[in-house]
Amino acid sequence: MRAHRADRMPHALLITGPAGIGKGVFARALAEALLCVAATDEGVACGGCPECRLLAAGNHPDGLWVGPDPDAKSPEIRVDVIRDLIDREGLTSHRGRYKIVVIQPAHQLNRAAANSLLKTLEEPSASTLMLLVSEAPGRLAATVRSRCQRILLPLPHEDLGRKWLAGRAKGADARLLLRLAHGAPFGALALLEDGLLERRDALFEGFVEVLNGVRDPIAEAEAWNISDARLSCEWLAGWISDILRLAAAPDPRHLAHPDKAESLAELVPRIDLRSAHRYLQDVYRAGALAGTTVNKLLLLESLLIGLANLRRPRC
Repeated sequence: MRAHRADRMPHALLITGPAGIGKGVFARALAEALLCVAATDEGVACGGCPECRLLAAGNHPDGLWVGPDPDAKSPEIRVDVIRDLIDREGLTSHRGRYKIVVIQPAHQLNRAAANSLLKTLEEPSASTLMLLVSEAPGRLAATVRSRCQRILLPLPHEDLGRKWLAGRAKGADARLLLRLAHGAPFGALALLEDGLLERRDALFEGFVEVLNGVRDPIAEAEAWNISDARLSCEWLAGWISDILRLAAAPDPRHLAHPDKAESLAELVPRIDLRSAHRYLQDVYRAGALAGTTVNKLLLLESLLIGLANLRRPRC
């Protein structure tokens, strides 16, 4: 806001940081403050002026949000979306302040879309502000990154995160939620509000039973495929990592899923630990692929067959 008041605002900001910390919330708050006619010195929009009311209704001509098509199979932001933004919408302000474009997640821009955006970043309009939001800025083209001023939003201190979460997740275990969300408060809240804790419990039951030879991994993959494959891979990696930690020390200092410690400890003698180390790398690679157009069912089938193969043969 100091840069704004001094007329030193850059034409593009790259807002980065871990997933689930509120980068998109920050971007929206910044857009609201810059478009508001009565924002506070700290950068809080008034919420009552015509600009704020238009934004709240989703009708402000100078506040535009760009992302992947929710109805498309691909998670990419396509080039036609960027071209339409530039050609049809135009990048000059309609109401005399900024034209603000929020692109989230910016790392999902495909190559053609990034190249189209690059032309605008190289020749920016004086009234245009691009806000690129991404937890994986390394996946953005270097030419795009170099034309943005970067704002890194870090994880909050655990005590602050728990205090914030406790006020919004009444009766829930804020410490556990934050642990499962890797310290990201908005990610922790999403686990609770989106019913993901129950989903995690269901997948964990399948995980245990595949390792015990009770469930068929192909059939279990069908159940896993109705969930977010990336998140399923993240949980699977956490369970395997915790088993390896428990194998190394009965009371490890850190567990990704501390509420499952007893069940995971029971699995330690039942799997081949050397194979589990190699398998963990396979899970990480699968997690990286889960956000692409790869066939999610085949990916999960491969992972769960590999999981079943970790089981030690019974004597």
